[in-house]
Amino acid sequence: MARITLDNLAHSYMAKPGSEDDYALKELNHVWEDGAAYALLGASGCGKSTLLNIISGLLQPSQGRILFDDRDVTHAATAERNIAQVFQFPVVYDTMTVRDNLAFPLRNRGAKAEYVAQRVNEIARMIGMEEMLNRKARGLTADAKQKISLGRGMVREDVSALLFDEPLTVIDPHMKWELRTQLKGLHNQFGHTMIYVTHDQTEALTFADKVVVMHDGRVVQIGTPEELFETPEHTFVGYFIGSPGMNVIPARIEGNRAYVNGAFVELAQGYGALEGKVEIGVRPEYARLSQTEGLPVNIRRIEDVGRHKIVRADFFGTDINIIAGEDDRISADMNRVSFDAAHVNVYADDWRVKGAA
Repeated sequence: MARITLDNLAHSYMAKPGSEDDYALKELNHVWEDGAAYALLGASGCGKSTLLNIISGLLQPSQGRILFDDRDVTHAATAERNIAQVFQFPVVYDTMTVRDNLAFPLRNRGAKAEYVAQRVNEIARMIGMEEMLNRKARGLTADAKQKISLGRGMVREDVSALLFDEPLTVIDPHMKWELRTQLKGLHNQFGHTMIYVTHDQTEALTFADKVVVMHDGRVVQIGTPEELFETPEHTFVGYFIGSPGMNVIPARIEGNRAYVNGAFVELAQGYGALEGKVEIGVRPEYARLSQTEGLPVNIRRIEDVGRHKIVRADFFGTDINIIAGEDDRISADMNRVSFDAAHVNVYADDWRVKGAA
């Protein structure tokens, strides 16, 4: 296990980057704690896999250093970093049996036969492949092969870190839930440092102690699922986390009020003069329809998703989503929306601004 330090780290795929826009991974300075489980979350192309490949040694950064504990591994080969990595698509030895695939990392390091057999049986039980141990990998389905890859990544107990690059892409939905739960259980049992790359917020929020949200090559927030939901530090976090995501509305801020199209929204805190693109952000869970209070809206449609209703509305060209209870009655004259002031965030140029009491 290892504490992973990213020191002034950045990467460009161009030989001579001329500006920040030329960097696929913009400058990072972060310490990821020993034994924690992190998820790297973001849309495709945001830099998640680039960062993971730099940590694993498959890619050399354009600048900066990577430290495992206090050891500089920036230029160390992947084999010297003592990590296990599972990729998006299965990487298995087709001519070997499932048993031999799982045992390979342990045998390669000279582990005793008794320990190898014990560990292989444990992992096979975890991934649900006990009945297939003596079958050749050739001819197995893609999701079965990916389970072998996952098992081979988890079989060693002495690794510095376990790295997962969207490992459940080819796994069927039911098995995804089981394997994610087992990965979490493995982390709780052995305390490996784990980094899990995904674009799926459900995977990230259910797996990780802390989620690292990336956008446009930059880490925009590291936090617990609760922190990402309640206080998104960037409008992208608010938009990307949640279903539907946070409502973002252009506004003018004066003290503890936000003025939008001639109406105003009460704020729980006061703010000084703000420059740039100023907006407020509020989760649909903290919005409610009313006949008399709040911003005037035009309801376009109501979606009943079983547990609750999602009200899709329009406010002078700005989309607003409201979550109502499954049993809530929504009448034709409920054409205003109000927000819980304690859960309204203020943003300037997409970054959250802290107010004063």
